[in-house]
Amino acid sequence: MRIWPIFKKEMRLYFTSPVAHVVLTIFLVIAGWFFYNIFAFFTLASMQSAMNPAMARDLNVTDSVMRPLVSNISVILLLLMPLVTMRLFAEERRAGTIELLLTYPVRDGAVLIGKYLAALALYALMLALTLLYPGIVVYFARLEWGPLVTGYVGLLLMGGTFIAVGVFASSLTENQIVASITTFGILLLLWVIGWSADYVGGVWGRVLQHLSLLEHNDNFAKGVLDTKDVVYYLNFIVLGLFLTLRSLEARRWKG
Repeated sequence: MRIWPIFKKEMRLYFTSPVAHVVLTIFLVIAGWFFYNIFAFFTLASMQSAMNPAMARDLNVTDSVMRPLVSNISVILLLLMPLVTMRLFAEERRAGTIELLLTYPVRDGAVLIGKYLAALALYALMLALTLLYPGIVVYFARLEWGPLVTGYVGLLLMGGTFIAVGVFASSLTENQIVASITTFGILLLLWVIGWSADYVGGVWGRVLQHLSLLEHNDNFAKGVLDTKDVVYYLNFIVLGLFLTLRSLEARRWKG
């Protein structure tokens, strides 16, 4: 499987077009703004706790700064990841190069994995740049590394799920805007689907709660690395890639 050439081509397209630069800039500006406000509030609370020992016992930099930051980053990703994935196959279809690409001596799976890994690499770069924030925190206060590591593992898995959904949506249309909106719609549905679990109750309530992206991400943010949460994200990634592969194969048969 010739994945590497596809991966290099996609990474080159990301950074020779405005996509990567715009997404990285918007992501870092918004994440930085969230971090500044959360950390400023924690600093103010720390100063007030100096005069209130009872309040000081409840202050924890990991729970007060890093956990809210991880939650806020996941919201940013919900909005930005459709922009990362929208062009992967939609642009190929619009330009008419998808047929040429699928006639190369490269398996559909190699094309898919190469494009997916390129988007995942860009996303990993986005996350790596946010490591500056815990670096700043640890300079001023003692940080619990366990919840921080699990929080980032959760963000990586969640991002991988977002990308898999986005790749599938991009394979269905030649319009990048439609691909982006479709991706956002699916992800938003998975985001809010657990909100009605308490009202539904019973087996269906548990099913809706299990399908919720928020339900599984919260455990990572709390420092809990549960196998069921990891399996949940991996299942969605595999399902998204499988459906995309079927979409590509259908395109090949249609000629």
